Parts: sequence; C-alpha cells; structure tokens
Amino acid sequence: TLTVKNVFDGEELDKTLKEMTKGFARLMKYKKVSKNLIGFLRATEVTVNDIDNSFHPHFHVLLMVKSTYFKGENNYINQDEWTELWKKSMKLEYIPIVNVKAVRGKTGNKNDVKSAVLETSKYPVKDSDYLSNNFDRDTLVVDELEKGLNRKRQIGYGGLFKEIRKKLHLEDVEEGDLRIVGADEEEKVSESAQIIYAKWNDTRKNYFIKR
Repeated sequence: TLTVKNVFDGEELDKTLKEMTKGFARLMKYKKVSKNLIGFLRATEVTVNDIDNSFHPHFHVLLMVKSTYFKGENNYINQDEWTELWKKSMKLEYIPIVNVKAVRGKTGNKNDVKSAVLETSKYPVKDSDYLSNNFDRDTLVVDELEKGLNRKRQIGYGGLFKEIRKKLHLEDVEEGDLRIVGADEEEKVSESAQIIYAKWNDTRKNYFIKR
C-alpha cells in the first residue's frame, strides 16, 4: 500500500491522483525495482475521514517478482527502502506511510494469493466509507469525489498482468460496454427536467424527497 497525505477537496484530489500515477510510473522504473519485477496490478482507493471530511488517496499494488528478489541485499527491498523510494518518486518533503508484505500461497492452499488479488482489485470507493446520516454532508462529499475521480483510471496493469489480461481478452473494467439491452434510441431529456434529491430514512425503510 502506497499513501500520501490527505487532501480536502476535489481539486486537490484530482491533482494528487495525477501526481501519484506519475510517481508510481517512476517507482516501477527504478533499477532495484525493475530488475526483479515481472508484473503489477495497481488499484486506486479513496477513503473519507469522518472527522474532517478529508480524502485519503492511496494505491493498493500487487507485485509479481522473480524468486531472486528475496535473495541478497542487492535484490531485496525492505520496508524502509520502499518508503524512501516512494518518497523519492513522489518528490515528497515528508515520510509517507508505506506497507509492504510478501504474499505466498501455502502448500495446497491458494487463499493467501486469492485474498491479495481481491484486496488489490476492490472498488476504489465504497459507499460505506463515506455515506452517513447527514444528507448535506454526503452530497458535498460525493460532489468532491466526482471532481477528483473524473477521468481517472482506477485500475492499472503492467508487465505479465497486462499480457494475461490481453490474452484472455478481458474487457477493460473502466471502459466496458454499459449499454442497456433494448435501448435502441437515446432518450431525449426534457429541457424542463429538474434534479430531485431523495434521502433514505432507515427507520421508515423508505426514500423521502428533500425539497
């Protein structure tokens, strides 16, 4: 997991995510990283702080490396080194939080590897991370998230992972065909249309229009 400091609005989030993508590209090109790297799966996640409503962007990354990665100081990169490399690639003036763990499938049991893949490729933003019972607050948070995540690639592949996706003809998770079956013609939106906000009432188990 690669992190940076929290940001407080959509514009900052937009800028930070762009910088993180560039920083990650630099990180993967560093000699000590690239020489044992086989492939990577990178997913962007953004969580929301309940106290100050700040946004915490971070990368979940699954790296596939050669067995030689774990042999000798010239190959193995420890936690402190990963932190320094991420700091360098992001050109940060502070020490970021980086969490790196080795994932190995146990004999006859692939649950460890499977869990790592699922954790890495999970949704970039979960509603449980930011929705509350405060409608005005939730509306503001969603608006800022929309600004920050607009036109952002949430999942990236590199090396062998990219080749596997191509050979399996897997559809791009972010550019897939979302057409509605039977919708032959695009509906025309009335110029007099208006936005209506509905809030969920957990006690009554129903939505109510907010006027």
